[in-house]
Amino acid sequence: MTNNILREITKMNKLPLISIVDDDESVRESLPDLLAELGYEANAFGSAREFLQSGAIDETKCLILDIAMPEMTGPELQTELRSRGHSVPVIFITAHANGTTRAQLMELGAVECLSKPFSEAALIDALNTAFGNTFIGGNV
Repeated sequence: MTNNILREITKMNKLPLISIVDDDESVRESLPDLLAELGYEANAFGSAREFLQSGAIDETKCLILDIAMPEMTGPELQTELRSRGHSVPVIFITAHANGTTRAQLMELGAVECLSKPFSEAALIDALNTAFGNTFIGGNV
C-alpha cells in the first residue's frame, strides 16, 4: 500500500498516524504490523530525507525515530522538524543505548528512548505517553 493511500485511510478512519523512520529494513517491515495490531495506522521510511519528502509530516501524530542513521540522524530530524514549526511527539529507538544518550534525548523533548529489541509493553507505554494516555485499541 502506498503512503498516499495510508494517509487517506487514516483521515477516513481518524486513526493516529505514526511514522517510523529507520534505516533497518526489518524494523520498517515489522513495526508497522505491530502498530496496526495496536490500533494505529503506520508508515515507514528508510531515511529522514525520505520522510521529509513524503508529505506525511502534517498527518503524522507521532514519530518513531532511529537515533543513528546515515545522512541525518533521528535527533537531527527532530531538530529540523522543529525549525519548520512541526511539533510532534518523538519516540527514539536504538540498538546502541546508554543512560547518557537517553537522558540527553529526554532533555530535548523525546517522549521515550527504547533500546532495540524493545517489548510490546514498552512501546505501548511510550505511545500512551505520546498520546496523553489515550490508547485507542489493541490486544493488550
